Amino acid sequence: MYFITAFGLLLMSLSIIMIVNPNYWSDRIVCFSQKFYFHWVEVISRLTAGLVFAIFNKSTLYPQLILSIGYLLIAVGLGLLITGSDKHRKFAVWSAHKFKSTFRPAGIVSFIFSTFLIYISTIGVISN
Repeated sequence: MYFITAFGLLLMSLSIIMIVNPNYWSDRIVCFSQKFYFHWVEVISRLTAGLVFAIFNKSTLYPQLILSIGYLLIAVGLGLLITGSDKHRKFAVWSAHKFKSTFRPAGIVSFIFSTFLIYISTIGVISN
């Protein structure tokens, strides 16, 4: 429950950056993609989050949804692992430039989703 709430809070913070300054967000993606540890941080963070979502899904208001999100995160982590760091890095830079104009609306959707995650992992569970 606490990890999912923390994940929601982190997602909410990142969403605010996307909404307030999409150009900064795009620049940070490109900058981060140049770091030698970029690929492994992305792979390990998705696999870890996916496992935690899958393991602790029952402690939320919508366990099946959280389990599905967990499996999706695991699949993305494995996909990135198979893709390799060079292709992953190229995709990150390409998408940071290509989708710069959609970062603000995506940030709004992401903010709403993060609020939902926080609710179903804390308030929604406590009220039941």
